[in-house]
Amino acid sequence: MAIHPTSKDPFGGPEEDDRMARIYALLGDADHAIPILKRLLQIPYGDAITPALLRLDPMFDPLRNDPRFQKLVASPTPK
Repeated sequence: MAIHPTSKDPFGGPEEDDRMARIYALLGDADHAIPILKRLLQIPYGDAITPALLRLDPMFDPLRNDPRFQKLVASPTPK
C-alpha cells in the first residue's frame, strides 16, 4: 500500500488496498479491514469490491458479526 498508494496510482493502488483488506479480514482484524473496505466501496477500479461481494465471499466471514461490516454490506433493496 505504501509503494502504490491509491492517491498516486489510481489503477494499481486500489488493487493493493483490496489485497490488504482481504488479508486483514482473514486475520479477523476488523479495525484495519473495514476502513479500507469502506474507502474501496466508494471508488471504481478493476475488480471492484461491492456490497454483494462482501455478503457472499467467505473470505470476509471473520468480519460478519461486526456492526460496521454489516453496515457496509447493507444496501437498498432493488425496486
